[in-house]
Order: sequence, then C-alpha cells, then structure tokens
Amino acid sequence: MSATDPGALARARTELVQAALEEDIGDGDWTTEWTVEAGSRARAVIVAKQALVAAGTMCVPEVFRVVDPGLEVDLVVDDGARVPDGDIMVQLSGSTRAILTGERTALNFLGRLSGIATLTRAFVDAVAGTGAQIMDTRKTTPGWRLLEKAAVRAGGGANHRVGLYDMVLVKDNHADARGGVAAAARAALGRNTRGLAVEVEVRTLEELDEVLPLRVDRILLDNMSLETMREAVRRTRALGEARPHLEASGNVTLKNARSVAETGVDLISVGALTHSAPAADVSLRMTR
Repeated sequence: MSATDPGALARARTELVQAALEEDIGDGDWTTEWTVEAGSRARAVIVAKQALVAAGTMCVPEVFRVVDPGLEVDLVVDDGARVPDGDIMVQLSGSTRAILTGERTALNFLGRLSGIATLTRAFVDAVAGTGAQIMDTRKTTPGWRLLEKAAVRAGGGANHRVGLYDMVLVKDNHADARGGVAAAARAALGRNTRGLAVEVEVRTLEELDEVLPLRVDRILLDNMSLETMREAVRRTRALGEARPHLEASGNVTLKNARSVAETGVDLISVGALTHSAPAADVSLRMTR
C-alpha cells in the first residue's frame, strides 16, 4: 500500500468517517432531534478562525454524505491551499438536522488534518532554499496514517515509509540485537529479496564509517550535533554521485530546522508533524 494511492486513501477516509460518526451519534443525536423540526432547512459555512493550510477537505463531504446524501456540500478550498483567517472553506445547504449532526465530526477531521498541514508548511518554509526536504515519520495516530501523511503532503512535506513493509530501516535496536550496525545492515542487504530501499540509522561518525562502504540507499543521522552532521555530510559526499542520501532526525524544531538543513543533509524527518501538531481552529456557522 502506497501513501499516495488514491484508492487506499479513499478507503481509509470512508472507514474512519464511518467509525467517527458511530462513535459520536450512537443511537441518536437527541438534542437536534428534539430541538429542530424535521423539515427545517438551512445554509452554513465552515470558516478558518486562523491562518492555515487546508487538509482533509474531502473528509467533509464524506461525513455529510453518510449523515444525509441529499445535503449539498461545496468545497471552497482544496488541500494545500493557504487559507487566511476568516475565509470560508466549505459551504453547506440542506437539512438543518444533518448539518448539526455532522458538524463536530467534520470539524474534527478538517481541524486535525489542517493542523498537520499548517505545521508542515511552517517547517518547509523554515528550510526554503537549502535543498533539504521535510519528511514525516511513523509517529502517527493509529488508523489515521494515510490521512495524516496526505496532510503532510498538502503542507509541502514528503512521506517517509508508510509502514514496516515498504522500506527497510535498520535502527539502533536492530543493530544492538544483531551485534553492531554494520552486521545488521549486511544482514538486511543480504536478505532483501523484495528489492526494498534500505536505510540505516547511525549514532556516531564511527558507525557512519562502518556503513558507508555498504552502499545503502539512505543513512539516518540520529540526534547528532550540527558539527557532527556537517562532518557526516563531508564524508558522505566524498563518495560522489553514488553516495547515499542523508536524513537528519531527532529533536528537530522550527527554531533549529534551518540550521540542521544548512549542514547539507538531504532530508529532515520530524515526528512532531503528526504527533504534536495542534489542531487548526475551524468553525461551522449557520447562515440561515
């Protein structure tokens, strides 16, 4: 399964929306049922209450399609759009009950995913012009991975591996269990019958020197100082065009992201994009 497979993303969205609505509605939205007349119709808009980058927009019509297929949903912005504070993102028209029942679920998806896209865009802007690419990690909300990785792309970032199955990443625990980083890397390379890309995490320049002759696809520089990363870049670039790409990871923040990028690394992975992004502030307003 690819993070960019439209079919897989659509299936994940449908399943998550269905589960979220069942969780929220249960056996009935009694507040709405008891306060709003059955035939009542209304118009509403979803607006941004802060400047943000939109993501998860397709979840909104999915939510309201399940609640009431007759509800008209007009997406004013697409994923990846920069939305100023106060701008309309979605327009709704139809059953008042349906709008109110689906409101919170739609806002939860839109706010959560737009928050990821907005934070990603801040990181991307922070390293602009350096040549480094911002990437996500597997530190995602269980079940939400494809949607959250799509939100990272909407913010201008790139996706790391989707799961354990689509790329080899030899980390410190693999190395410790095998008796060293080079031994673990050789074992993975020797058994890679699937032809997967192979990345190896190193913690020191000594480990880097062990891995460089193995010609893996990517080397992850884990929690290295800026000075050490610069030296790692120098040693790796000495290999010429056949060199592996270098990925920096560990304690990367908006404050230091540019300094990390300026060491010359190719990629910067940031777990915070998905595990710590604050939800964007979006609101539904009835316009009836």
